[in-house]
Amino acid sequence: MSPPGNRQRRGGELIKDVLAQSLIRDVSDPRLGFVTITDVVPSPDFAAATVYFTTLTKSQREPSLRALESARGLLQSRVGRAIRTRNTPQLEFVYDTQQDQARRISRLIDQVAPPPDAPADTTEDGAR
Repeated sequence: MSPPGNRQRRGGELIKDVLAQSLIRDVSDPRLGFVTITDVVPSPDFAAATVYFTTLTKSQREPSLRALESARGLLQSRVGRAIRTRNTPQLEFVYDTQQDQARRISRLIDQVAPPPDAPADTTEDGAR
């Protein structure tokens, strides 16, 4: 798959902004936790767009996904009005696991690497 072109990137950013504003103003579903839209990747013809999101806690993932899917029609209509393309993208919501993976890798590094301010290793008799 080739990297998205400039038009796709700009369209993805516009869709991301529209979705973020719509979630604040228009969606009042109690299942929707603290959601952050991290990225939007539209198809080249804007017929579809994958919307990546994160939540503040793990327990909010599934309820937030259900809330987003429930609000899909409203969100797609907001996106359709904001972008001027032949197609209104069909939104697909996907939990973004990159932040979880980054935290896991960071924890693993912390387990094997000493902190930067730790004293240098010494021999048993205290000599260097």
